[in-house]
Amino acid sequence: MFRLSPRQTLFRSRYERFCGNFSNFAAKQALTMEQKFGKNSIDIKALREFCEREGKEVTYRKGDQLEREGDPARWFGFVTEGCFKYVTYGISDDREHITWFSFEGEFAGDYPACLDGRPSQTTIKAMMPSRMLRVSGEQLMDFFRQDAEKMELRSVIAEHLLCQARACYIDLHRATARERYELLLQRCPGIVEHLALQDLASFLCITPQMLSKIRKNISFGAQK
Repeated sequence: MFRLSPRQTLFRSRYERFCGNFSNFAAKQALTMEQKFGKNSIDIKALREFCEREGKEVTYRKGDQLEREGDPARWFGFVTEGCFKYVTYGISDDREHITWFSFEGEFAGDYPACLDGRPSQTTIKAMMPSRMLRVSGEQLMDFFRQDAEKMELRSVIAEHLLCQARACYIDLHRATARERYELLLQRCPGIVEHLALQDLASFLCITPQMLSKIRKNISFGAQK
């Protein structure tokens, strides 16, 4: 049976805590990452400091793209302001489907693809005026090659993203629309304060009308 080394176990536990929450990007407070994300988060200090040291500060207007689906993935960055959404498009109707978000204090990019320049599997675009400290996939690979500890971090991040995608897929099949919404609120406290109804509905794979009805039912139940 394969066992993780103590260092791998530490990185895994830290990264799982890191990806549990979204930050409140609207609040302009001078908080540390630990304070901003809360007790379920992790400051991947080395990777963040690498982006701060080597990254270029790039400003995005609402709708500007970090990556475009089908084009070679090039970028990875630490979001310092704003929010990005990950979208793919329907095969027959070309309708936008949201698969993920990255907020202030989080990393953004098509991580697996940018490491070797493969075509991006998603379009990543700014949902509002946003800024990030951006590095190229080549720079990121050079960072991971520095020592064995950083190579382990690379593997743990990839493993976490796989588990994250699997959890979303399972929830889509085992949970009702209301349960998926409630799970999202548990995992990402405060998310409804910052995203449009239509974007939340797309992420949950339901219509805006259904999401509005769910929210009304929850509010009505809370008032009883």
